[in-house]
Amino acid sequence: MNAIAKSRPTAAPLDRRGRPLHDLRVSVIETCNFRCPYCMPEETHPDTPLLGAAQRLDFAQIERAVRAFVALGVRKVRLTGGEPLLRRDLPKLVRRLAAIDGIDDLALTTNGSLLARHAQALRDAGLRRITLSLDTLDPVRFGVLSGGRGDIVDVLGGIAAAERAGFGSLKINAVIQRGINDGDALALAEHFRGSGHVLRFIEYMDVGTCNGWRRENVVPSTELRDRIAARWPLRTLDAHYRGEVAARHAYADGTGEIGFISSVSAPFCGDCHRARLSADGKLYTCLFADEGHDLRPWLDDAAALEQRVHAVWSGREDRYSEIRGAADSPQKHIEMFVIGG
Repeated sequence: MNAIAKSRPTAAPLDRRGRPLHDLRVSVIETCNFRCPYCMPEETHPDTPLLGAAQRLDFAQIERAVRAFVALGVRKVRLTGGEPLLRRDLPKLVRRLAAIDGIDDLALTTNGSLLARHAQALRDAGLRRITLSLDTLDPVRFGVLSGGRGDIVDVLGGIAAAERAGFGSLKINAVIQRGINDGDALALAEHFRGSGHVLRFIEYMDVGTCNGWRRENVVPSTELRDRIAARWPLRTLDAHYRGEVAARHAYADGTGEIGFISSVSAPFCGDCHRARLSADGKLYTCLFADEGHDLRPWLDDAAALEQRVHAVWSGREDRYSEIRGAADSPQKHIEMFVIGG
């Protein structure tokens, strides 16, 4: 029996609201090659990286951290950024994590612009799933929404490369903003119907402090669902598991699945079991947290690291989306590109 197993706490942690720890999002880099206005706008985030390479966890440290989380019940690990494909030699990290017993799902979230050159290596290293962000198919609007840095051709090429590499059903995430790209929803739905990929519409959220979020810019999922169902009838599907963030629907004509993530209009804090690890080694217990818990001092001691994570999660009581706008709701949030989506 290894040292981690010997020192494992007697029970997987539950937070103060009885929520277990099942999912871990690992940010491998805090910068991005896009400057999407709702995440990392150009005017507030120029090209200078927030961290130097020495401040980021190395692959051995990330592996040790992930092993501790898996020992405490995590079964799903997702690599995020920033844009994770900017991290040098990322397939080497994927290979290390894929070898960890207990991980049932190893995934990656990317903007897709660099995916064509990395898809096969990621697949060969053991990556199982890819989620790709794509808010419009219109080339001009795509340029605007990427901060003038993206080309839709590269993203579509990345999707094609992922298909060739053997990734079956991608998840395609689209953040919809009223008056910006809400008119693109039907085109996105039509494009991915019958593709085998799952398009998911995400309500525009007040992540971070620099995106100028206003509630009137949110398009409720029910509005989008009704708009799509009027064109292509939908039927409701059961969740794959408790705590799944997307409400699932199938096209009645059998051409695939579509999902809606409704953090603003229908918060799902009660079933949230996701932790987030930043590139510099801080544990965040909520997407809307204002500060993290530094795990670096414990990374060289597996037992102490597990105990630290257990203690932090056991003290968790986050439910920001349920109290958004209330007097006691946090006013400052960590930026989304620091901890991923």
